[in-house]
Amino acid sequence: MRSAAEPERRGAGEPQRHRAGERTIVNPLPRLSAATLLVPGDRVARPAYDRDAQRAGLVHVGVGAFHRAHQAAYTDAAMNGGDRDWAIVGVSLRGEDVPRQLNPQDGLYTLTERSAAGESTRVVGALRRVLHGPTERDAIVGALAAADTRVVTFTVTEKGYCRAADGALDATLAHAGSIYGLLTDALDARHRAGRSGLTLLSCDNLAANGAQLARLLASALERRSSELRAWFERECACPSSMVDRIVPATTDADRDALAAHLGVRDEAAVFAEPFTQWVVEDRFAGPRPAWHAAGAQFTSDVHAYEQAKLRMLNGAHSALAYLGLERGHTFVHQAAEDATLAPLIERLMRIEAAGSLAPAPDQDLDGYADALLARFGNPALQHRLAQIAMDGSQKIPQRWLETLQFHQARGRACPSILAALAAWLRHVRADTRRVDDPAAMRLADCWRQAGSAGIVDAIFSDTGPLVTSWRPTPADRAALTAALQAH
Repeated sequence: MRSAAEPERRGAGEPQRHRAGERTIVNPLPRLSAATLLVPGDRVARPAYDRDAQRAGLVHVGVGAFHRAHQAAYTDAAMNGGDRDWAIVGVSLRGEDVPRQLNPQDGLYTLTERSAAGESTRVVGALRRVLHGPTERDAIVGALAAADTRVVTFTVTEKGYCRAADGALDATLAHAGSIYGLLTDALDARHRAGRSGLTLLSCDNLAANGAQLARLLASALERRSSELRAWFERECACPSSMVDRIVPATTDADRDALAAHLGVRDEAAVFAEPFTQWVVEDRFAGPRPAWHAAGAQFTSDVHAYEQAKLRMLNGAHSALAYLGLERGHTFVHQAAEDATLAPLIERLMRIEAAGSLAPAPDQDLDGYADALLARFGNPALQHRLAQIAMDGSQKIPQRWLETLQFHQARGRACPSILAALAAWLRHVRADTRRVDDPAAMRLADCWRQAGSAGIVDAIFSDTGPLVTSWRPTPADRAALTAALQAH
């Protein structure tokens, strides 16, 4: 049988072709793998530990580019520093692209940091393999239930938490292949086997993400048995965390340029900005990796950092996405440099978002805004606005609407967020294009039934498609309706 890394056999004189996902590469270089790890030579840093000797102590659910640039990179740094037995078993809940990228490479991939000053690349070795949710469910449950597994981390995006409009668990979405179905079976197996509980660490952009995961999972476990729920609440921990790193989607051109530099192909390569931050609530059910070796910060209260990131960074990112796409921009740095948008984004961060926060004693929100503006302007990242614009119905409640609600209670307006919100409403109207959002059909139905005169009330109501308690004031409604009717 031909391996995924082996070129197809062709007749004499025909080019060799190798399929990587949906594209065909002519005359390919060898793939990065354990066998070819030495090929890059001194061009990149490589793992300083014996990968084969490490036990898998960590399962990560949602192996995408962000995980590879963030949690896996922190874990790799911990093992490079001498911590052991934290190899990662990855889980891909959706398509087969990620397993096809990583498994033929023995879990190896490169992480390249890009800035205006240049690039630096390293090989990350923490990831052992990736299991595919739809076809390897039993193996995933086995990995979660394994005696060596002590920590499970998640980057499943906001929609992966299966919340209904009122914030409760949506039982129709929490099926056997969701995180709740997998965890229910795995925790039940651990409980029956007399094994220890797990630390379940959410790394998604949800306010109080650990508390939300604990609440929703407890609801799912209760459906199995009250005894299992009680064991979970007694033996497991769901700390909150805040993650921050800009990780654009990798392009074919990125992979081709990297291959020319390294002499091997890396179909799982990720590219990111140099900046990275991870603030974690120091509340674990057992041992944890030495993530502090890469700069992770452990604290008793993540809330202040989490809120600043959600409202300032993520809120500004979403505003740049919807407003920037309307103005014909493709990348974040283009929208950030737009003379019309720049003052609006700066006001959103410094006045509206920062003005809704209660910073921790060591937090400098004005300095944070300065750093964000510099990061947004990094032209080396090529961060696509369309990537940020995905799944807006799941993102904007915590990115914009909580800020609006805070200022509304104090009689203050937020013109920048309202301008961005109007752009999002226009974006989801979807007259001529597909909207990448789990609520796309409901949002389109709202537009068809209500039109521009009634769309604000149709979406921001008790029965609307968003999980939010914010309701527009008459002044908000008038401003949004006027903005919609002007386009």
